Amino acid sequence: MHLYMAGMPLEMVAQWLGHSQMETSLIYANATTEMKQAAVRKISTKENSVFKDDEKFKYGDNDDIIKQLYGLA
Repeated sequence: MHLYMAGMPLEMVAQWLGHSQMETSLIYANATTEMKQAAVRKISTKENSVFKDDEKFKYGDNDDIIKQLYGLA
């Protein structure tokens, strides 16, 4: 989990641990609140946005979902 939290791709962690199937690694790989917040920061600037100019975030008006995505709920 520490390697994953440090930014190592889960596929590589799985190989290091000798897991023959990715599903085995997924049992242990849970994103922390900090990891979720870092991901949101990565895509929240206009330059890095995953949304095109004409697209709107599906849950943008849903405060409960936004809080959950930020790990606050």
